[in-house]
Amino acid sequence: MSGGLILHLIRLEASKLMSYRADFWITAVANLLSTVVVHWFLWRAIFATTGAEELGGYDFPVLMTYLILVNLIGRVVRGSDLQMGIATEIYDGGLSRYFLYPTRYLPFKYAQHFGSIIPEFAQMVLFAAILVALFGLPAGAGVTLTSLLLTLPALLVANLLYFLLSTPLQCVAFWADNVWSLGVLLRFASLLLGGAMLPLTMFPDWAAETLRWLPFVACYEFPVRVAMGDITGTGELLLGLARGLGWCGITALCTRPLWRRGQLGYTGVGI
Repeated sequence: MSGGLILHLIRLEASKLMSYRADFWITAVANLLSTVVVHWFLWRAIFATTGAEELGGYDFPVLMTYLILVNLIGRVVRGSDLQMGIATEIYDGGLSRYFLYPTRYLPFKYAQHFGSIIPEFAQMVLFAAILVALFGLPAGAGVTLTSLLLTLPALLVANLLYFLLSTPLQCVAFWADNVWSLGVLLRFASLLLGGAMLPLTMFPDWAAETLRWLPFVACYEFPVRVAMGDITGTGELLLGLARGLGWCGITALCTRPLWRRGQLGYTGVGI
């Protein structure tokens, strides 16, 4: 697929998302405010009840920074995952028209997916800047300009990995009428096992070490730890990126036979 086509798709999808500006901003602001409020009162109560100054190596201000960052980064990583665009086109017969296009389907869909996260990325930067201007950063957060720049490649890998993780689940639409629940399952599992609901340092040591070998950590905990300055060494950063890319390759290899088998039985009739 040519670079010009990729850029055109990215611009087109970004424009489509911004065509409903009021809904886009209201949803984002409501999501962020509800997340901050719920986490604030929940973790404040937990710290007060336990009497601990730190939980999982995080004091309360730094934990709040982690949870806000993982919420903002998670929106960029997932994009419009619950729209299940591939599954929808398989189900309603829209996949048929792509067989006439002079390009491969899955790279085409990823270009569209990537375009949909451009406004989310701009929104993430804006919200983060506003929160820092209003409340500042806790001393132990470790967020610097360098750490934020290093987060960009981690975000790119995380976004690609999440798209690839959702693709084989959407391919189930070749044989099932409704696979939306699989997308919900992926989101819940990735949030829980990837360190988005709570840091993995709060899990038992054996569980945390095991979970760090799963793909979900590359989607959430790894980019957040890079942003917070917890990962500063070049070797540790490259290892985290390599793990994420490795899971991208494994998932792509698993998707390939599923996609081919599904195409053999695809009729293009639609609903």
